[in-house]
Amino acid sequence: MCNREAPSVEEAAQKFQDSANFIGVAWTGSDDSFQGFIDKHGLTFPQISDDPGAVFNRFDVSYQPALVIVNTDGSTESVAGAVDESLLDQIISESS
Repeated sequence: MCNREAPSVEEAAQKFQDSANFIGVAWTGSDDSFQGFIDKHGLTFPQISDDPGAVFNRFDVSYQPALVIVNTDGSTESVAGAVDESLLDQIISESS
């Protein structure tokens, strides 16, 4: 997730907390910049550092920002680039 979309993702995480789980994944950067991003945007959902890229490889993501939706049946959908609030709401509503 990028600076532009972080507030929308945090808002969606709060809005859909009973029906969807959000996990932020940082690919590269120092621990200080990673924590600084979390603090700057007041992110309350879990965040993990993926310096080796294992999570990105698992979901075949080779770019940031990106969004991967893991459905309850284990299927996945990927969205390249940043998502705005309305697209995020639509994606989650359709996946629920």
